[in-house]
Amino acid sequence: MTEPDLAASADTFARLAIELHDAPGVEETVDAVVQFALQALNCTYAGIALYTRGSRAEIAAVTDPVVADVYELQIASETGPLVTALRERTAILIPDTTADDRWPEWAAKVAALGVRSVLDVPLATGDAARQTVGVLGLYSPEPDAFTADDEAIAHILGQHASVALASARQEETMALAVDARKLVGQAMGILMERFDVDGDRAFAILKRYSQDTNTKLRDVAQHLIDTRKLPH
Repeated sequence: MTEPDLAASADTFARLAIELHDAPGVEETVDAVVQFALQALNCTYAGIALYTRGSRAEIAAVTDPVVADVYELQIASETGPLVTALRERTAILIPDTTADDRWPEWAAKVAALGVRSVLDVPLATGDAARQTVGVLGLYSPEPDAFTADDEAIAHILGQHASVALASARQEETMALAVDARKLVGQAMGILMERFDVDGDRAFAILKRYSQDTNTKLRDVAQHLIDTRKLPH
């Protein structure tokens, strides 16, 4: 990569960092990343799959339906470069799906979809495997589409995306926690007024119903607020 190219890339990534910082949530963040990938890399399609609480990959963003097909083939069988990149936190390059022998069945199906080059880059923060965020997938209908420069840029993009996604998820979790506290507070107020009990007793009632019905405390509170009744 020449010096002017490096300067241009640095400027482009600086703008991306600002855009990701300004993204209001996870959905907007992943959309920004895949759209940037189309501009900065030699790929025709891009997508992001994220880990869910059940430790399964979930499609978060795609620039074309073919990417969803590529992901679904792997998620269903729990095998393929996406799954390997998630589990091993390592980038996977497939120069030509018609010649790959690591996942021959998957590669043949993907080649039939018109995808020849694949580059999966893990999105991860920290050292623990549980901190893997997801995978950025880059695809091209041309064989040997990704150069060493593309791989380097993809890794940098992955690092930016990893931090942005982890931050967006944390902010959404905090927002949900604040919302839950507000709901529980409202529900406690209803119980305190109805049964003439103090705050500790009102919270104990909510907690008991949560445990007895195997329902999240937040949902018990929401049910009480909406119906003025405790769940059975």
